[in-house]
Amino acid sequence: MKLLRTIRLDASDSFVFENAAEPGEWAVSGAFEFACRNPAGLRAKARSAFRAGFLGLASLGRSTLVQIVEASEADRRTVVDLLTVQLVAHFGAPDARVARRAAEEEVDFAASLCGHPAGAVIAVTRSREDGAIRETFRMLRPRKGARHAPAFEFLEVVGEKHAASERHDLCALSKEVG
Repeated sequence: MKLLRTIRLDASDSFVFENAAEPGEWAVSGAFEFACRNPAGLRAKARSAFRAGFLGLASLGRSTLVQIVEASEADRRTVVDLLTVQLVAHFGAPDARVARRAAEEEVDFAASLCGHPAGAVIAVTRSREDGAIRETFRMLRPRKGARHAPAFEFLEVVGEKHAASERHDLCALSKEVG
């Protein structure tokens, strides 16, 4: 079985998100945090979390990237237990039974993203369309023949055909966030 852990290739998450997840935390998509919120009304760092942040379960911080890792059934139970506690304590779940059921579904969804080899890095792009949250996940991998390089130089997008035409202006984003 495989699950997701947060990964940090540089310090950008600490500037982009209000609360950055620590590297190595168990992670889920975390889109549920925005289910009843209008992205247009979010402040800059919260908007960044909505657009491109996975939820780290220990800190409830966000991570731009997660890595697929091998996990045991005991690891899965730990992730479900941790998310159950967080759903009750921080997200308004009415009780542990309801929270556990939601946590199981969220962890199953995270596991469904792990069809790539362990070590693969995953990014998310999130939007709201017709009242529903839409998530697009992409696997990032080193370019063929690439050696160690800065994060923004070595990743190639694998997945949707329109992804190559998608561009993000990091300078504008930093002004929004600042």
